[in-house]
Amino acid sequence: MSIVVGYIPTPEGEAALERAIREAANAKAPLVVVNSTRGDVFVDQRFVQSDAAQALDSRLAASGVEHILLQPMGGNDAADEVLDAAETHRADLIVIGLRKRTPVGKLIMGSTAQRILLQAECPVLAVKA
Repeated sequence: MSIVVGYIPTPEGEAALERAIREAANAKAPLVVVNSTRGDVFVDQRFVQSDAAQALDSRLAASGVEHILLQPMGGNDAADEVLDAAETHRADLIVIGLRKRTPVGKLIMGSTAQRILLQAECPVLAVKA
């Protein structure tokens, strides 16, 4: 059993990560951090690069929580990557960050958070920055 968190380097992603660390520590469960990119752009600001990934790994190690940092680049949607990690690692909880979007924005671009909330087979904790 584990805690899975969808992470991107934004205020919402940081809020989700901090809460996921607390949840994993309280449950004494491993933390699976998913930071993915579809690979459809040369530089994806949501994808943590090597120096930042090492800093993130150090930060997680300092928390004392057993953790895994997954950075899939298979071209899948972020929601699919989080849901796949939750299934693979038998998640007890998924933690995601939320940001405010307009109804039109959700209609045109879809909503990663909404897909995770609706399709997850375990509880989902959604946090705001």
